[in-house]
Amino acid sequence: MSLKERVHEDMKAAMRARDRARLSAVRLLLAAMKQKEVDERVTLADADVLWIIEKMIRQRRESIAQYEKAGRKDLVDIEQFEIGVLSTYLPQPMSESEVAQAVDGAVSESGAAGIRDMGKVMALLKPRLAGRADMGRVSALVKSKLSG
Repeated sequence: MSLKERVHEDMKAAMRARDRARLSAVRLLLAAMKQKEVDERVTLADADVLWIIEKMIRQRRESIAQYEKAGRKDLVDIEQFEIGVLSTYLPQPMSESEVAQAVDGAVSESGAAGIRDMGKVMALLKPRLAGRADMGRVSALVKSKLSG
Protein backbone atom coordinates (compact mmCIF):
# COMPACT_ATOMS: atom_id res chain seq x y z
CA MET A 1 0.00 0.00 0.00
CA SER A 2 1.39 3.39 -0.96
CA LEU A 3 1.65 6.18 1.56
CA LYS A 4 -1.09 8.10 -0.23
CA GLU A 5 -3.46 5.13 0.03
CA ARG A 6 -2.58 4.70 3.70
CA VAL A 7 -3.55 8.31 4.40
CA HIS A 8 -6.90 7.78 2.66
CA GLU A 9 -7.54 4.62 4.70
CA ASP A 10 -6.65 6.45 7.92
CA MET A 11 -9.15 9.17 7.04
CA LYS A 12 -11.88 6.56 6.63
CA ALA A 13 -10.91 4.91 9.93
CA ALA A 14 -10.99 8.27 11.75
CA MET A 15 -14.44 8.96 10.28
CA ARG A 16 -15.74 5.57 11.44
CA ALA A 17 -14.26 6.08 14.91
CA ARG A 18 -15.67 9.62 15.06
CA ASP A 19 -12.22 10.90 16.04
CA ARG A 20 -12.63 14.54 15.01
CA ALA A 21 -9.14 15.72 15.98
CA ARG A 22 -7.40 12.95 14.05
CA LEU A 23 -9.77 13.35 11.10
CA SER A 24 -8.99 17.06 10.96
CA ALA A 25 -5.22 16.45 10.92
CA VAL A 26 -5.49 13.77 8.23
CA ARG A 27 -7.75 15.97 6.11
CA LEU A 28 -5.17 18.79 6.30
CA LEU A 29 -2.57 16.38 4.94
CA LEU A 30 -4.90 15.18 2.19
CA ALA A 31 -5.64 18.78 1.22
CA ALA A 32 -1.93 19.59 0.97
CA MET A 33 -1.37 16.47 -1.14
CA LYS A 34 -4.27 17.30 -3.45
CA GLN A 35 -3.09 20.90 -3.78
CA LYS A 36 0.36 19.77 -4.93
CA GLU A 37 -1.17 17.31 -7.41
CA VAL A 38 -3.43 19.98 -8.89
CA ASP A 39 -0.78 22.71 -8.97
CA GLU A 40 1.87 20.57 -10.62
CA ARG A 41 -0.46 18.20 -12.54
CA VAL A 42 1.33 15.12 -11.20
CA THR A 43 0.52 11.99 -9.25
CA LEU A 44 2.41 12.00 -5.98
CA ALA A 45 4.92 9.28 -5.20
CA ASP A 46 5.79 8.31 -1.63
CA ALA A 47 8.85 10.61 -1.67
CA ASP A 48 6.63 13.57 -2.58
CA VAL A 49 4.18 12.74 0.22
CA LEU A 50 7.08 12.50 2.69
CA TRP A 51 8.31 15.92 1.59
CA ILE A 52 4.83 17.39 2.18
CA ILE A 53 4.63 15.78 5.63
CA GLU A 54 8.05 17.11 6.62
CA LYS A 55 7.05 20.59 5.46
CA MET A 56 3.81 20.44 7.46
CA ILE A 57 5.68 19.30 10.58
CA ARG A 58 8.17 22.18 10.18
CA GLN A 59 5.27 24.64 9.88
CA ARG A 60 3.66 23.29 13.02
CA ARG A 61 6.90 23.55 14.99
CA GLU A 62 7.20 27.19 13.93
CA SER A 63 3.59 27.78 14.96
CA ILE A 64 4.21 26.17 18.35
CA ALA A 65 7.08 28.59 19.00
CA GLN A 66 4.81 31.53 18.17
CA TYR A 67 1.91 30.22 20.25
CA GLU A 68 4.18 29.63 23.24
CA LYS A 69 5.39 33.24 23.05
CA ALA A 70 1.77 34.36 23.02
CA GLY A 71 0.86 32.06 25.92
CA ARG A 72 -1.71 30.07 23.92
CA LYS A 73 -1.38 26.60 25.47
CA ASP A 74 -4.62 25.46 23.79
CA LEU A 75 -3.23 26.11 20.30
CA VAL A 76 0.14 24.56 21.23
CA ASP A 77 -1.67 21.36 22.23
CA ILE A 78 -3.52 21.22 18.88
CA GLU A 79 -0.33 21.71 16.89
CA GLN A 80 1.52 19.06 18.93
CA PHE A 81 -1.31 16.60 18.33
CA GLU A 82 -1.13 17.27 14.58
CA ILE A 83 2.65 16.71 14.64
CA GLY A 84 2.00 13.37 16.35
CA VAL A 85 -0.50 12.33 13.67
CA LEU A 86 1.78 13.43 10.81
CA SER A 87 4.80 11.71 12.36
CA THR A 88 3.07 8.34 12.13
CA TYR A 89 3.53 8.48 8.34
CA LEU A 90 7.28 9.06 8.50
CA PRO A 91 9.64 6.10 8.24
CA GLN A 92 11.81 5.07 11.19
CA PRO A 93 14.43 7.82 11.73
CA MET A 94 18.06 6.97 11.14
CA SER A 95 20.60 7.03 13.96
CA GLU A 96 23.47 9.53 13.93
CA SER A 97 25.94 6.76 12.99
CA GLU A 98 23.74 5.62 10.08
CA VAL A 99 23.51 9.20 8.80
CA ALA A 100 27.29 9.64 9.11
CA GLN A 101 27.80 6.37 7.23
CA ALA A 102 25.43 7.50 4.45
CA VAL A 103 27.28 10.83 4.19
CA ASP A 104 30.65 9.07 3.95
CA GLY A 105 29.31 6.79 1.23
CA ALA A 106 27.82 9.66 -0.76
CA VAL A 107 31.04 11.69 -0.53
CA SER A 108 33.14 8.82 -1.86
CA GLU A 109 30.51 7.86 -4.48
CA SER A 110 30.30 11.40 -5.87
CA GLY A 111 34.06 11.92 -5.79
CA ALA A 112 33.58 15.21 -3.96
CA ALA A 113 36.87 16.96 -3.29
CA GLY A 114 35.79 20.20 -1.66
CA ILE A 115 32.97 22.38 -0.46
CA ARG A 116 32.03 23.31 -4.04
CA ASP A 117 30.96 19.68 -4.60
CA MET A 118 28.42 19.84 -1.77
CA GLY A 119 25.52 19.98 -4.24
CA LYS A 120 26.53 16.66 -5.80
CA VAL A 121 26.67 14.97 -2.41
CA MET A 122 23.34 16.43 -1.26
CA ALA A 123 21.70 15.38 -4.55
CA LEU A 124 22.68 11.78 -3.77
CA LEU A 125 21.64 11.95 -0.13
CA LYS A 126 18.28 13.69 -0.44
CA PRO A 127 16.30 10.78 -1.97
CA ARG A 128 18.02 8.24 0.27
CA LEU A 129 17.39 10.05 3.54
CA ALA A 130 14.01 11.65 2.82
CA GLY A 131 11.87 11.51 5.93
CA ARG A 132 14.49 9.54 7.84
CA ALA A 133 16.92 12.31 8.80
CA ASP A 134 16.85 16.07 9.39
CA MET A 135 18.30 17.42 6.15
CA GLY A 136 19.58 20.54 7.94
CA ARG A 137 21.79 18.36 10.13
CA VAL A 138 22.80 16.26 7.13
CA SER A 139 23.81 19.41 5.25
CA ALA A 140 25.93 20.60 8.18
CA LEU A 141 27.58 17.18 8.41
CA VAL A 142 28.38 17.18 4.67
CA LYS A 143 29.75 20.71 4.92
CA SER A 144 32.06 19.83 7.82
CA LYS A 145 33.17 16.65 6.03
CA LEU A 146 34.04 18.50 2.82
CA SER A 147 35.69 21.52 4.44
CA GLY A 148 37.73 19.46 6.92
